[in-house]
Order: sequence, then structure tokens, then C-alpha cells
Amino acid sequence: MRTSTQRSLLRACFPVGLAAIAVGAAVTAYSAQTGADVVIKNFDFSPMQVSIPAGGSVTWRNLDGEPHTVTSLDGLFRSGGLDQNDSFTFKFTKAGVYSYVCSIHPKMMASVVVK
Repeated sequence: MRTSTQRSLLRACFPVGLAAIAVGAAVTAYSAQTGADVVIKNFDFSPMQVSIPAGGSVTWRNLDGEPHTVTSLDGLFRSGGLDQNDSFTFKFTKAGVYSYVCSIHPKMMASVVVK
């Protein structure tokens, strides 16, 4: 059985604990939205479209045994050849839609939407 002091302490701490949980969830949600990961596998970009805020970054990781590149159609960014397990990261500073391809396998196409 709890004493009245223990009950009072629980009542006082409970809102503080809930507030801490809410702040932690908000920080996690914000962090998760500031960037995106794209996997290159089976000669495909996955997902084929990602959406991030301006100032966010996208990281591409090649999981294929073949080399690939990440090359924007407007010339904004271009990775070198990415061998298996290599990665490339680019930070997007302006809103827009950025289409890209693998310059070695140009049928591999995808895009980044920056809001």
C-alpha cells in the first residue's frame, strides 16, 4: 500500500514524465524527417522517391555487387562510382524536385523532393 507522500510524489512527477516523453518523440520525429536513405539493390533505387525538407541530406548506399553512380539530371550532384557497400551523401539546400539516374545503368531512375 502506498503512503500519501508516495501518491503525492507520483502525481507531481507523472506530468513531467509525460512531457519528457512527448519532447523526446517530437525530437525523434523531426530528426527522422531531416534526411533519407536510399538503397541501391537489384539495379534499382529504393525507395524511388524520397521527400525531405530543405537543408536535409540523402544518403545512397550500394548493396549490389556491381558499381553504380548517383547522378542528377540537372548536374547538381554526381557521385563517383560506388562499389558494393560504398555510400554517397548530398545535402539539398533549395526546394524542388531533383531527378537522378545511375550513369552506368541509365534505366535506373529516381527522384528527391525537397520541400
